[in-house]
Order: sequence, then C-alpha cells, then structure tokens
Amino acid sequence: MGETHSSRIAPYRAVLASRMRAQRAYPLSFATDVLSALLIGLMEFAEMWVIFHNVRQLGGLDLNAMLLLFGMSNTCFAIADMIVGHADTLPTYIRMGTLDAFYLRPQPLLLQLMTSDIQLRRVARIAVAATVLAFGLARNDIDWSAAHLVLFAVTLMSGIAIFAGLFVCAAGVQFFLIDGAELTNSFTYGGSYASMQPTSVFPTPMKLVFGFLIPVAFTSYLPAIALLGLPGPALLPDWLAWAAPVAAAWVWAAALFLWRLGTRHYQGGGG
Repeated sequence: MGETHSSRIAPYRAVLASRMRAQRAYPLSFATDVLSALLIGLMEFAEMWVIFHNVRQLGGLDLNAMLLLFGMSNTCFAIADMIVGHADTLPTYIRMGTLDAFYLRPQPLLLQLMTSDIQLRRVARIAVAATVLAFGLARNDIDWSAAHLVLFAVTLMSGIAIFAGLFVCAAGVQFFLIDGAELTNSFTYGGSYASMQPTSVFPTPMKLVFGFLIPVAFTSYLPAIALLGLPGPALLPDWLAWAAPVAAAWVWAAALFLWRLGTRHYQGGGG
C-alpha cells in the first residue's frame, strides 16, 4: 500500500521539484523575485501600520491587536497563495490550449493544477506575515488556555483552507470568463485585503458579505477578538470564531461546485 501511495504522488513531486530547480537555476533572477515579494509583504504591513499608528483604536482594535489581526490574515493568505495561487494561470492555459494536456494525464485535473507550479519567492511573504504574527502574539496579553490554543490552531488551518477555496472558486469561474481575472481577483486578493481590516467598521451589507458569503472574517477578525476577549458587533459575536471550519467547508463546497461546473462547460482549446 505504501508503494502504491508513493507511486501516486511521485508525478506531483517530480513536477514540483523541476519547477523549484528551474527557479533556482538563475540565482540573480531568483533573488530579485524574492526581494520583490518581500517588499510587497512589507508594503502591505506598512499600510496597516500607518493607519493604526495614527488612530488609537479602529473598530475596537489597537495597534497591538492589529499585529495579531494582520499576522493571522496574511499568514493564512500567503500560505494558500503559495499552494494554490498559481491557479491564476488557468486563463492562460485555456487560451493557449495547453489545458488539454492536463486532461490526457490519469490524475485529477484540479490536483494537477494545484501541483503544476510553486513560486518559491512567495516564501518571503510568508516570512513577513509569520514575523508580524509572532510580534502580535508576544505583544498581546492572551490567556493561553487549552481552548485558546485549539482555537488558534483551528484558525490557521481553516484560514488557509478558506483562502485556498477562494482561489479554486476563481479558477472555476475562469472557464466561463476566460479574461475575467480582474473580476475574480476582487474576491481573492480583495478578500485578503478585507480580512486585514476590523470587520466591525464595515457597513452591514459588507459585514454580511465578508462575514458569511466570502467568510474572510473567520481568518483573522473573529479569532482575534475571541483570543483577546473582546466583544464583536451584533452580526459577528466573538463565539463565531469557533465556526471557522464550517466557513471553510462552505467555501470549498462552493469551490468544488464551481470547478465541476467549469470543467463540464469546457470544450477544449479547439487546436
């Protein structure tokens, strides 16, 4: 059984290994890519720092709470982006007709797409986010009970799953839009930006959108107020943080539905 499992994952390992070797083949170019990703992560943090450095509180959160909020949100998003973010290339595969080659292989199409590439430069963004998260955990007075430890672990796993599911949702829609990456990015990258804000400052319609329809509030805001013992707004009480796995399941149910709908709609590259 072990050999069978190893043989099943061997093709994916081989593809990922070749992609990583190719990126490291040109050290200067690779270093430039890593530096650019690092700067993007720092600029995102700088934007939030400027906002919270000039106001004592925003949405009930102070600067230290912002570090926790930003750290959880960006860590989850950066990891999901590294694992599934290259699904953005699906429109290119469709236009060029190279997606048809995926159908010829005896592996699931979605799994092939997820393992078709890996961008090592995104490790830099993960490093920035993880560093901010470490500062956020250190600078906030959190009562690390067993429940809070479980909540923190569940939040990270669910947050990664939520953002990964949003990327798959966007990929499924691309079978219909083809050139609609700007529209789908408003939900993936836009959702990431929304998750870095205290959801309590949003008007009610946006609370409903980012709390339940695109549930990015479960990746950072809700667990942050639950860990800090802060009350949430009427529609988003702190105890909802424990429902992060439910939110992740909802996103993946939508993702798999849209992916299946898209693959059934796809008729080939025509070449």
